[in-house]
Amino acid sequence: MSIKVSSVTKNYQAQKALNNVSFEVNNGQIIGFLGPNGAGKSTMMKILTGFITPNEGKVFIDDVDVLKNPLEAQKTIGYLPEHNPLYSDMYVREYLQFQASIYRVDKSNIEACLEKVGLVAEAHKKINQLSKGYQQRVGLAAAILHNPSVLILDEPTTGLDPNQLVEIRALIKELGKDKTVLFSTHIMQEVEAVCDRVIIIKKGELIIDKNLLELQKNNQQIIKVIFNLEVEESQIKTLKNLVVSENIANNTWQLTFNSEEDMRSKIFDFAQENAFKVLELSSENKTLESLFTELTL
Repeated sequence: MSIKVSSVTKNYQAQKALNNVSFEVNNGQIIGFLGPNGAGKSTMMKILTGFITPNEGKVFIDDVDVLKNPLEAQKTIGYLPEHNPLYSDMYVREYLQFQASIYRVDKSNIEACLEKVGLVAEAHKKINQLSKGYQQRVGLAAAILHNPSVLILDEPTTGLDPNQLVEIRALIKELGKDKTVLFSTHIMQEVEAVCDRVIIIKKGELIIDKNLLELQKNNQQIIKVIFNLEVEESQIKTLKNLVVSENIANNTWQLTFNSEEDMRSKIFDFAQENAFKVLELSSENKTLESLFTELTL
């Protein structure tokens, strides 16, 4: 087991940042760690890396107790904080040599890391001469320099342009082939492109922990329909496989169905049977983004 979190609670005076959170991560998984701002994501990552301690609970990284042996655990962790703490006046290779001396690893690792993150051509430049995307690569290079088995990345793609996003996503996926990766993001397409599993927290509590494929296989359809006349809720509720109905306006409804069958034809049949006309109809399958919004609002 790469990561094991058991009943972790963290309080900041009267505020409960994390409340009895537990989860386990197996070797070689890429986990999307999601939640709205203030949910407790960064707090959990700082606890996992030994930078802060919880009020209650236990945390293990590769079977090492992070609370009792933080330095030992940190040897197996690569960490990229949300605000990448680089020495911008240093040259790229110089900065990685400095990091290698801290980790006490052979400086021959530097060239391998530069190649892995695509920084060979930029290694002679000062960090402040690099784009945001390349600076993130420097942070990732520093995080993997000591060949950790666990990578913890706090919003590694913040502020990147679309091309840089694609490059960093591809790099995370490549790193995930032989490491356990836990990373936070607000970009749902990023999770769908990279992750094996999704953990969502809200107000410090874990509310969902599922494999991405399991989430994507849900059969829920969201259909917005506008009728020519006002329809009573009691009539709407006669529709089969209806999960949620919301009357947006007098004649407009947003309907959620749990069915593999396309329910649009059933709505047309319903309208005809009740002497209504359908003026407008639109449908979408539930995405990770819509599920996230539904769970965290």
